[in-house]
Amino acid sequence: MAEEAATPHVRMANVVIDCADVARLAEFWSSVTGFKPREGEPPWDDPEWKDADWVALRDPAGHAPRIAFQRVPEGKVVKNRVHLDFEADDEEATAAQIQALGASFLWRSSNPEDPFVTLADPEGNEFCVVRATRPPG
Repeated sequence: MAEEAATPHVRMANVVIDCADVARLAEFWSSVTGFKPREGEPPWDDPEWKDADWVALRDPAGHAPRIAFQRVPEGKVVKNRVHLDFEADDEEATAAQIQALGASFLWRSSNPEDPFVTLADPEGNEFCVVRATRPPG
């Protein structure tokens, strides 16, 4: 019997989202998740962010990978191949709150066994708000 190859010893550090406006998208996602840039970064309205090429937002509790934003020259053209799912006790109410922060509604599942709402961030990146199957945390 052949030996199985060892699994690489890695851990997820960042989920990186390509974007045109790093500060605008990072501010939106910070409002949605409560994640923050590292200590010492300027406030979002500081002109220093105008030409930012990269920022990573950190989970204040230290449990989740960072969400990072990287400036790229091309815009989003087609559906994401990877997207983020966020759990909520009430996916509809939470989706509405996120829309008030600047997200756009895309689609709602009609399957009562798999309730979720698909939204897009201000640059069109899709993500889902799914009904929590277990208490968040």
